[in-house]
Amino acid sequence: MAKKVVATLKQPGGAKFARVIRAVKSADGNYTYKEEMVPEEEVKNVLAKKG
Repeated sequence: MAKKVVATLKQPGGAKFARVIRAVKSADGNYTYKEEMVPEEEVKNVLAKKG
């Protein structure tokens, strides 16, 4: 199934996505990493929000 998704995203005119990885601090003080696939136009909005 992943191959079909990758092939669909690479077609001309398809949406362009970016992988956003950020460090999120947990309640006990440790950092974890949160990974998201977002449209390129939304990268700044995703990075601006907390959590």
